[in-house]
Amino acid sequence: MMLKSVTESLAKLIHGLKVGHLTDRVIQRSKRMILDTLGVGFLGTSTEVFHKAREYSKIYSSNVSSTVWGQPDFRLPPTYAAFVNGVAIHSMDFDDTWYPATHPSGAVLPVLMALSEALPPSPKCSGLDLLLAFNVGIEVQGRLMHFSKEAKDIPKRFHPPSVVGTLGSAAAASKFLGLSMTECQEALAIAVSHAGAPMANAATQTKPLHIGNAARHGLEAAFLAMLGLQGNKRVLDMESGFGAFYANYAPKILPDVDSHTWLLDQQDVAFKLFPAHLATHWVADAAASVRKQLARDRALLPTDHMERIVLRIPDAQYVNRPFPDSEHEARHSFQYVACAMLLDGAITVPSFHKHQVNRPRVRELLGKVELEHPRDNLPNFNTLYCEISVALKDGAIFTERSDTFYGHWRKPLSQKDLQEKFRANACGMLSCHTVERLIEIVENLEDLEDCSVLTTLLKEPSPPEIVTKSL
Repeated sequence: MMLKSVTESLAKLIHGLKVGHLTDRVIQRSKRMILDTLGVGFLGTSTEVFHKAREYSKIYSSNVSSTVWGQPDFRLPPTYAAFVNGVAIHSMDFDDTWYPATHPSGAVLPVLMALSEALPPSPKCSGLDLLLAFNVGIEVQGRLMHFSKEAKDIPKRFHPPSVVGTLGSAAAASKFLGLSMTECQEALAIAVSHAGAPMANAATQTKPLHIGNAARHGLEAAFLAMLGLQGNKRVLDMESGFGAFYANYAPKILPDVDSHTWLLDQQDVAFKLFPAHLATHWVADAAASVRKQLARDRALLPTDHMERIVLRIPDAQYVNRPFPDSEHEARHSFQYVACAMLLDGAITVPSFHKHQVNRPRVRELLGKVELEHPRDNLPNFNTLYCEISVALKDGAIFTERSDTFYGHWRKPLSQKDLQEKFRANACGMLSCHTVERLIEIVENLEDLEDCSVLTTLLKEPSPPEIVTKSL
């Protein structure tokens, strides 16, 4: 059959991909993404923005329901469980990052977890079914971003997960629910009309909603397509369709399923070791190296001996925040991450608590930071670097450069360190036994016969010593 449109070719891909198309590398990489996403989601249930989203969602109820992770007594319709869990995943900006730039997993995994719990127990959903639908959702996001050169750079207009994530969610849900090719095509069309959120809301409590909404709206698009709702069957082919989100949009009809290659096979994701915008991780790496120099050569001078701190980084305006006022602004501040690393020698989850951000020594040091934007340092996660120079009052200058940080796809986290990150993130919400059981299940996900084993663990109650803040 001759395909007539890009939209049709993507729908055919969603419908046609089978478990047998998954490669060993794609399975291994996607299992790491699933484990990391679960962990940051559990950690995110402690945040203020999660609690606000949770309170809002209480107005919705349904006979068909799914669990909010770690909170077995709180159930929501699948679309709103996906929304709230998606908000949790991105609430600290701790989730994975892909190239071209997006957070791929947060819009997809909550949808599949919600569906696998809400669907009838027969037929059973296996781990391979979950992995296939998850990778279809990731693949669709990657394919859409490859249609535009703009998508390769740190975004300026639309937050990518709100755009491609919404369609990735729709694709994953369509695959998991067994939609026909025509229904897959309609789900994509419907999802485009739900997509898009402006970058102006970066570094605010609204940004995590972008991931939650992508998960929810993509699932809604699949449900509406199942009911026969129709959209423009060429929506991905048109500048006035999906092309409205990207400059230089040049979509191409995709190859047949039989010759399909997975983008995740070619391009791994980055996993973060601390919860902040990915570009700040180069800054932290370079600042840590300078701090080691200072400690070795000068027994770590107090901050008042530092005269100037120069960061040579890309021109990415929404990560340029000289004096951040909130945890969300601090997560999007080159300046804050540099100063925190110089002062403390490490960046951790508590580094972004407001009392840490507002420390007098931090504010003093922030006033000494200057930014430079070398012409060769482009706002691109595949090529950017950070060079930091600390000038002391006695004239000494210490300079270090980071081209790749640990956790970037060129320098991936070991499986041991990825599991340690999961343990640290999940242990506040789950018992140690459940944490270890989740690691084991995800590690062997392709052998899991029934996904209810996994979803049952996600609704274990919090350990008794954990007190949940009530709004």
